Amino acid sequence: QVQLMESGGGSVQTGGSLKLSCAASGYTSHTSCMAWFRQAPEKERGRVAVIDNIGTTNYGDLVKGRFTISRDNGKNTLYLQMNSLKPEDTAKYYCAAVAAPTTDCMQRTYASAYALWGQGTQVTVSS
Repeated sequence: QVQLMESGGGSVQTGGSLKLSCAASGYTSHTSCMAWFRQAPEKERGRVAVIDNIGTTNYGDLVKGRFTISRDNGKNTLYLQMNSLKPEDTAKYYCAAVAAPTTDCMQRTYASAYALWGQGTQVTVSS
């Protein structure tokens, strides 16, 4: 059974840091396009960062320079290091993956382009 399991969320103050993890099981994640999305109440789920099978990354404008996406293929795990957190970063963060190898990873901007999802982890940043 394919599963993505996020962890590492929590509550921090403005300027703080958190590192999210997403453990993949049931398939070999290192060949796939993976991303972090976030969704705040009453807002659409939007892509925060994406990484392809060779380590190419792309970030949303709101997090560029503050967040870093990475993957440890040996551990089948995806990470999101979040620094200089702001109250507007408060949201539920989701790990997502494309089920099969793809050549258009960077272009997969929308949630509908990802077949595999974790259950999400809450990040709350207080001012």
